[in-house]
Amino acid sequence: MPAVPRKKRTKNRIGKRRASQRLTAPAFTSCPRCHAPKMPHMVCPSCGTYNGRFVTSEPGDLA
Repeated sequence: MPAVPRKKRTKNRIGKRRASQRLTAPAFTSCPRCHAPKMPHMVCPSCGTYNGRFVTSEPGDLA
């Protein structure tokens, strides 16, 4: 026989556990070269630079 919980978990107890599982909005920073919003530690989608260097052959070629 499988294990069965002895008592019902209350909504309050479940809610306390799930309180920290909410979604967070992604953080955006501005590109130092073109000042477009970009994700941190990612290549800029508008100018194609990362850490001051061009890493894509053409801007907008990230797809």
